[in-house]
Amino acid sequence: MQKIMEYHWTTKLRLLVFSSHIVHWGLLLTLSVLIYGSHAPLITLCKVDKKIPFSSSSCVVLIELAKFIVSLGLLFLRDRHSLHIAVSWKHVVPYAVPALLYAVNNNLVVFMQVHMDPSTFQVLSNLKIASTALLYSAALRKRLNHRQWLSLALLMATGICHTYSSMGTPKQKVDEAIPGTQFHITALGLLLLLVYCIVSGLAAVYTELILKTQRLPLNLQNLFLYFFGIVVNSGAHLASAEVSSGFFDGYSWWVGVIVVTQALNGLLMSVVMKHSSNITRLFVISCSMLVNAVYSVALFNLQLTPLFFVSVFFIAMAIHLYYHV
Repeated sequence: MQKIMEYHWTTKLRLLVFSSHIVHWGLLLTLSVLIYGSHAPLITLCKVDKKIPFSSSSCVVLIELAKFIVSLGLLFLRDRHSLHIAVSWKHVVPYAVPALLYAVNNNLVVFMQVHMDPSTFQVLSNLKIASTALLYSAALRKRLNHRQWLSLALLMATGICHTYSSMGTPKQKVDEAIPGTQFHITALGLLLLLVYCIVSGLAAVYTELILKTQRLPLNLQNLFLYFFGIVVNSGAHLASAEVSSGFFDGYSWWVGVIVVTQALNGLLMSVVMKHSSNITRLFVISCSMLVNAVYSVALFNLQLTPLFFVSVFFIAMAIHLYYHV
């Protein structure tokens, strides 16, 4: 009888722990989706005369600095024991690679605009999902089945639908030409786009790989990661034309919100890649497109198009196929 009671309480305790784990992950992913979806509307709220008044490179530096400071604080509060761990340059140097890869991609984005229109870039950049999944499967030896590949294809379709739905506004007539919808891309532009997608996937997968293979506390790993992020992005800011203006020129309260939310989202994504996967990150980004659309309706009185509901269906099907829910 006593053994039966012990088994009963042990089972109940495991269920409670499992339920708590599910709730925590649900809250984390929901918060990340909301933050991802708020980025574009926040940028729009910052604009003055339809232009971004602040230096985007300085904003990135501040985001990296905020993540570094929070990681340092958490390291002392939660992982103080790790301060006695012997760390060599072999542990630290690999974290420079993601910062360099992201810097390469940021410059590619600017250079590619000469060889294609923005709408083409938005549509074809969804190939990042495929490149990330392929590299994830190869580097981490995570074989994806046919249902999972189909779900990722649906995520790509969601991105394309989101791009098309944002091309026009309800006030435009059907027979009017909508700026930005004349697709064009050069052969060099297509090559650069493929490089961009591969580098993007490589940066994400490599980050996940070092976070999972090194047996170090996440806060210490974040410290290394964001240190190099500060160094590389500060160099990029100093090398840019934006350095001619003041570092904080054009800043407003909304820019402060962007810095705080994007720093928080970066920390949340490091948790996802450490304890889940880049595939989860892809689902978060895709779901955030829907949140972005809802924010735009609420803040800017835009109207939802039928493609929005197609995107909702695609994401629901993708989640069902990949996670069996």
